[in-house]
Amino acid sequence: MSQPELLKRVVDELERAGVDYMLTGSLASSYYGEPRATHDLDIVTSIAPAAVARLCGTFTPPDYYLDEGAAREAVRNCGMFNLIDVRSGDKVDFWLLTDSPFDRSRFARRTRAEVVGSHLCLSTAEDTVLAKLHWAQQAGGSEKQFYDALRVYEVQFRSLEPDYLEHWAHILNVAPLWERLKREACPVDID
Repeated sequence: MSQPELLKRVVDELERAGVDYMLTGSLASSYYGEPRATHDLDIVTSIAPAAVARLCGTFTPPDYYLDEGAAREAVRNCGMFNLIDVRSGDKVDFWLLTDSPFDRSRFARRTRAEVVGSHLCLSTAEDTVLAKLHWAQQAGGSEKQFYDALRVYEVQFRSLEPDYLEHWAHILNVAPLWERLKREACPVDID
């Protein structure tokens, strides 16, 4: 199964189960900025314990690996669990929605878009920039995460909400990376 097919299947299952979610990570930054290859799909979700069994019953061995115990533990602790397509090696990281103000804000602002052939809920461009900067900082200055944020900023420059970005950059303590991003950016003029 291709990565777009896996994404479509996961999104269809989440929507059938009535589970709120949003696509984030490298696929979101590729949508808004510069496409790049990735073997994992990052999805923030507010999945309930009852929906875990349904998800596990849909993605079964030998084609998939999904540990129901790990998924239930992640739901209890607002952690993360994985689904792996054994045939392709592609992975879906399910990140549970936390009570952090930024997580709540970006989840409330998610939008619908067509991404690699699927209509789905997606992090906004601003929240993708901020999340990538946050991950860059958490990963000890990851240039890959910073570059993703930079490219989204450059491509989406005209449509971004600068006050929102400034506000959350300070709250997330990524202001130095945010200032660096603005200094290095060469916005793309796409008309």
